[in-house]
Amino acid sequence: MIRWMGIVVVLLAATSCSKKPNVIAQPTGAPGNPAHVDSAWAVAQELYRQAKWTKVQTELERLNLEMKTGDPRLIPLHFMLGEALLGQGSALQAVREFRRVADDTPGDTLAPQALLRAGDAYATLWRRPELDPTYGRSAMATYQEVVNRFPSSPAARQAQSHILQLQDQFAYKNYKAGLYYVRMKAWDSAILYFRDVVATYPRSAIAPSALVELVKAYRILGYQEDVRETCGYIRRFHSTAAGVADVCPAPADSAPGAS
Repeated sequence: MIRWMGIVVVLLAATSCSKKPNVIAQPTGAPGNPAHVDSAWAVAQELYRQAKWTKVQTELERLNLEMKTGDPRLIPLHFMLGEALLGQGSALQAVREFRRVADDTPGDTLAPQALLRAGDAYATLWRRPELDPTYGRSAMATYQEVVNRFPSSPAARQAQSHILQLQDQFAYKNYKAGLYYVRMKAWDSAILYFRDVVATYPRSAIAPSALVELVKAYRILGYQEDVRETCGYIRRFHSTAAGVADVCPAPADSAPGAS
């Protein structure tokens, strides 16, 4: 969270007022007039730096009503309001503020970061892979949108990293579902889930474990050709993974000392 506060502070440096650290003055002047708006904006920025999210939200919502249409500070205002809402756990409200920046002002320097933060907000709502993945899918789609819309931005690189993390979570979810069917001895269903992990998320951390479980299920069902093909794949790409030596022992003609 602190790095995002820093981003906005840097981008707003030209409009910032100099203040003593951790000292927050009260806005001066009559509400709505330029002097009051400037003073209130400086107060909101200082509250933002201190992560006093409830007070930040109050100040920004008031400023949103007082600033004139076209005021360039309205763009960072909505970004900061998104951060304040997210800081208070109101993720879906935060998404609306972030998307307002990204969609209404796509040419602004904050747009890529705002869209990235919208993805982050969705991601906070899917912390445990075993739960309904709806928000996880929304996060994935939003991160992919960052990559598509702002491909050369730093936000796109961060979005790619987040996509990989989410793919790990989706892969783990399907792996756990496969294990559930293993316990139920519903081997065909288990195979479908393990295959999906390998096919859809081959770079995920859990993919080697899914392959091992896949071989076990094939052996139980007597699918010898599938065992040979899968073991060949495992020995080629995941030879050091846990459990590989047990389910896919090296062929006798490749053992040490074999002639």
